[in-house]
Amino acid sequence: MAELLDLDANVLHSYLSDVTTWVRQLATDIPRRRVLDLGAGTGTGTIALAERFSRADVIAVDVSEEMLTRVQDKALFGGFAERVRTVQADLNVAWPPIEPVDVVWAALSLHEMDDPEQVLKDVFTTINPGGLLAVVEMDSPPRFLPDDIGLGRPGLEARCHDALEQAQASWEPHPDWGPHMERTGFTIVAKRTFPIDVTPPHPASTGHYARAYLRLIRPVLEGRMATDDLATLGTLLADDGPHSLLHRNDLIVRGTRTAWVARRP
Repeated sequence: MAELLDLDANVLHSYLSDVTTWVRQLATDIPRRRVLDLGAGTGTGTIALAERFSRADVIAVDVSEEMLTRVQDKALFGGFAERVRTVQADLNVAWPPIEPVDVVWAALSLHEMDDPEQVLKDVFTTINPGGLLAVVEMDSPPRFLPDDIGLGRPGLEARCHDALEQAQASWEPHPDWGPHMERTGFTIVAKRTFPIDVTPPHPASTGHYARAYLRLIRPVLEGRMATDDLATLGTLLADDGPHSLLHRNDLIVRGTRTAWVARRP
């Protein structure tokens, strides 16, 4: 998962820049002294926020000590070590003691919580009046392959996604967080969908990104796809060979992500 998160940030750098710039623009009328990254993962959002909010301290919260070590390494490498602080906490157990903040960023993390509305309540009490909460979610699994990959039957990736939908625990559409945020006391400021369409020539890591994602979902597809499809997928995931994802030049990263920004009155 750590590899996938880092590759996601590398390949989708333009998207991350767009969404953090948008949040920064919405925050022009408030103090920007302290920013909280909720479920920071490997810190791609943390560093992007440190870049966008150039005078703010950024607090990265995650349950994983390993992930937070990666955050600290990135902050040191990027020259943000003095402004980035990490807090290890399991938000399913208890909210950590965090001083009031002006902006909270929760990207691809809120749906991981056992009780998202309780987390939103905790966020509400932590944000200063007038502060902003930004929640970002992936609308559907990313897509990488053309319909005909020159191997096996056309439509492999579509069948992979159908199988994922059948395994409901593996992919469920995330809710419209707007009503949840409003029930907690927030006022919705804006909602925006960001299209993702990374076409050739794309970053060299695109093949690694596609492989990391498909490797992640591969166990879920077992028993839900035909044997020939699983064999084709195995060829794509191989380290070498003309059809390996690492050597294809026809990959296109497609998808959308939706962001909600709300204000604490």
